[in-house]
Formats: sequence, structure tokens, C-alpha cells
Amino acid sequence: MRELRIRLLAGVFVVAGVLSWAGARLWASIGTLPSVPLAAPIVLALIAVVLLSTALSIRARLKAQRERRPEAKGVDPLMAARAVVFGQASALVAALVAGMYGGTGAYLLESLDVPARRDQAIYAGFSVVAGLAVIAAAIFLERVCKLPEDDDRNTGAASAA
Repeated sequence: MRELRIRLLAGVFVVAGVLSWAGARLWASIGTLPSVPLAAPIVLALIAVVLLSTALSIRARLKAQRERRPEAKGVDPLMAARAVVFGQASALVAALVAGMYGGTGAYLLESLDVPARRDQAIYAGFSVVAGLAVIAAAIFLERVCKLPEDDDRNTGAASAA
């Protein structure tokens, strides 16, 4: 399984933001701009909390295993792999959604004097922050579940070259 690449997530965020900003400009010129739902930052924040709590739980269980505590519960490797895959998928979707709401929010910054647009810009800003929290929690989860490097593989490849 490959690690999350920050450059990939940043690229998805930027491309989605630019396309969303251009789409918001086009949509506003044709008619009314669709609203940013209040639930968007709430759902993203809940996903971040789930990812963070999963990471903290796995980290505590791994620490108890390393310290050889008698009450320590093991970490099922398949469960850890599923958690990492869920984290990676969540990070990619969060980068896309945060970029989308970031672009919309950037467009809405032009008309903050209208109360409805100001509220939409605030919701979009909170969505971007919550999306970044999902990405941070997913990266933390991935680091917690990462296996220690196998020295035999690394030195074997280096000595064979």
C-alpha cells in the first residue's frame, strides 16, 4: 500500500478550487449560485473525529503490545489495513470537497456585503478547515499504522547494487 502524497492532495485541492471558482462565476452569471450546506463542515468534522479516534485507539493498543502488558489487545492487521484505506480515501475526498468549497468561498468573498453570501462564505470556510482536519487525521492514522522499516530489505538492496 502506498503512502498518501501531500503533493497529490494539494494538487487535487488546487484543481478542485480553481474549477469550483470558475464554475461559481459561470453559475452566478447565469442564475443563482447553489448554496453551501451547513451540514458540509459538520460531516467533514465528524469524519475527522472518527479517523482521529481510530488512530488514537490503534496507537494505544500498539503501545500496550510493545510494553507487553498482560491486558493488551492485539491489533488485527486486516483491521489496521482497512483503517488506513478508509483514511486514504477520506483524505482524497476531503481534498476534493475542501477545494470545491474553497473555490466557491473564494468567489463568495467578492460579495460579503450580502448577508446570505456572507453566511455561505463562512460555511465554505469552515468546510475547508474541516477538510484539512480530515486530511491531517488521515495522515496521522497512516503514520500510526505504518510498519517499522525492515532493515534486511533495505541493506540487501543496497549491498546488491
